[in-house]
Amino acid sequence: MSLADKVNRRFHAAFGAEPAFIVRAPGRVNLIGEHTDYNDGFVFPLAIDRAAYIALRPRADRSVRVISLDMADDQSFDLDDLPRPDETRWVDYLIGVAWALQRGGYPLAGWEGLLAGDVPIGSGLSSSAALELAAARAFYCVGGFNWDAAQMAQIGRAAENEWLGIQTGIMDQMISAAGLEGHALLIDCRSLETTPTALPATTSIVILDTGTRRGLVDSAYNERRTQCEAAARHFGIAALRDIDLATFSKRAEELEAVIRRRARHVISENERTLQARDAMLAGDAEALGKLMIASHISLRDDFEVSSPALDAIVDCANAEPSCYGARMTGAGFGGCAVALVRADDTTGFVRRVGAGYESAAGNRPALYVTRASAGAATIDV
Repeated sequence: MSLADKVNRRFHAAFGAEPAFIVRAPGRVNLIGEHTDYNDGFVFPLAIDRAAYIALRPRADRSVRVISLDMADDQSFDLDDLPRPDETRWVDYLIGVAWALQRGGYPLAGWEGLLAGDVPIGSGLSSSAALELAAARAFYCVGGFNWDAAQMAQIGRAAENEWLGIQTGIMDQMISAAGLEGHALLIDCRSLETTPTALPATTSIVILDTGTRRGLVDSAYNERRTQCEAAARHFGIAALRDIDLATFSKRAEELEAVIRRRARHVISENERTLQARDAMLAGDAEALGKLMIASHISLRDDFEVSSPALDAIVDCANAEPSCYGARMTGAGFGGCAVALVRADDTTGFVRRVGAGYESAAGNRPALYVTRASAGAATIDV
């Protein structure tokens, strides 16, 4: 049974009727372009075939009630008296989206629904963005406002940054809102311009979940962000996307060593991401794979956001002849890596890398092939 079918049936059991709408918003995996989004740079994610689903119907009043199957929890809130969070719960993401929509002048109406998802929480695959965009789509269904993917992505980011106080860039929400079936999306995080690009033919994308979850990631993320901002101020630019690698190299010694490494990662990663676009347009899987490998090395050595588990699973993947390249994905310190693999050896690759990583790390991973899916939408069941 698909997850869409499941929320449909469970909604009927909980509310005694068919849902009026079922909405879906995907998680994401980022092929390349890590920690560049909050530097106004370039990222290259794809929306994955794992998502958050909400089955819902309108209410006559101004309240929202949502049952979460995954959390075994039932929560309600009043749109005219949104409760500020004391701690971050799953429902606070929905409340934050309602707050951001109201602030933006969007008409809101009450609804009741049932929520379930299959994006692993804490894995670096953006389960939070999937939840935010599913909530935005639910409010769209009952509120009657126009849906604009970029604007809804900004709503999701505002909910996370300003309501919940979690500092993120725009990539996760943007790809969940605007993903395109069969394509990765080059996103300019300053203009929000997107360029859909097909993956090289006869390749597969494999997500490599280390089975570890991120520790201390929020404080480390904020520290990296502050370091990048310090480097941009030193060069008198708005963000690190405004300096090229050649210019940076001439002036790099002006920076303190740690800040220099952080800036070098971001600036070189932006260049790699644009080169990845060219490689994909040319259908050059080998060139794309080499860029992914270089990205991981930079994240490991210059940005220092990898982990022993991530390094181990990336090394196992890159040792496989059928792997063009692998790298960590997401904020780092645990979670997932991503590999570009020759499609005709995907099954063998998954089996061998899983066994090799478990032997090396003593931890059982979860490896699965994914495909590029569409962004947030209302679906038929």
